Amino acid sequence: MMYLCGMNRMVGIDYGRKRTGLAVTDPLGIFAQPLDTVPTANIINYLKNYSQKETVTRFVVGYPKNLDNRPAEAAQYVDVFLKQLSAAFPDIPVSLEDERFTSVLAFRSLIDSGVRKMDRRDKSAVDKVSASLILQTYMDRPKQTEEK
Repeated sequence: MMYLCGMNRMVGIDYGRKRTGLAVTDPLGIFAQPLDTVPTANIINYLKNYSQKETVTRFVVGYPKNLDNRPAEAAQYVDVFLKQLSAAFPDIPVSLEDERFTSVLAFRSLIDSGVRKMDRRDKSAVDKVSASLILQTYMDRPKQTEEK
């Protein structure tokens, strides 16, 4: 029997001013799965509680960019959150992942997976699916440290 307690996990974060979507890696670190959507005011406390139950090895935060690759207007809010995250978890590395199209892709994946129209209107579902797309994108990218 496999116990989930104490597994190493990366946490994907789709930060929003009202709600923040969260995703985690599966116990083997192969794929990302939606975890929860939390009121943004409670996000640091939520992550503290979560990290007491699970070993968090990295945070992957979606970073809003414009099509010209410059930070989008919403990036200023993510920057404030990143400072709070680093202060609360100084020993856990943070990676940024371009989140330009994740909300659109998340909505599309909800449609493709047969989620009913009324349920797709639940923005919290889109937020946590967006977080899992952000995390999966990070996990799927070849790492620079690997041999070429």
